[in-house]
Amino acid sequence: MKITNCFLCCMLVVLAACGQKKSPTVTAAYDSSGVSRNVITDPSKWNKLTPEESAVIVRKGTEYPGTGDLLSNTQKGTYICKRCNAPLYRSDSKFDAHCGWPAFDDEIAGAVKRIPDPDGERTEIECANCGAHLGHVFLGEGFTKKNTRHCVNSTSMLFVPDKN
Repeated sequence: MKITNCFLCCMLVVLAACGQKKSPTVTAAYDSSGVSRNVITDPSKWNKLTPEESAVIVRKGTEYPGTGDLLSNTQKGTYICKRCNAPLYRSDSKFDAHCGWPAFDDEIAGAVKRIPDPDGERTEIECANCGAHLGHVFLGEGFTKKNTRHCVNSTSMLFVPDKN
């Protein structure tokens, strides 16, 4: 009888463990155009970064002004986080601030976290999903009606064109 009870208890534990769902490593997120993006929520599954990308995204560096491949991009689409694929900005919020980095006057709701920069002068912006360093946000410069400039490293983003 003891062996039967022990066997039944073991089977219940095994069945209970098999029935548990693993937390997803990729979740669907939708940008403002309704396009699904696969956001990676498990840090062990984040996109692999080059040493240059890590210098900016992880160690909070800055790419040289005027060198980013997304600076002059004028296509319609979504800018996503290079580390976790979270949608960050829509192309209709991008403008030319003549500052050497891509500039946006609005982020996708909930996509960007603002934190005081250690220098005490600026406000750093990070991906709200994975904490990747994006750049800095500046207010009150008058470039657009929203009076906001997100100065973002091209290195921190990927661009996904809209499907026609």
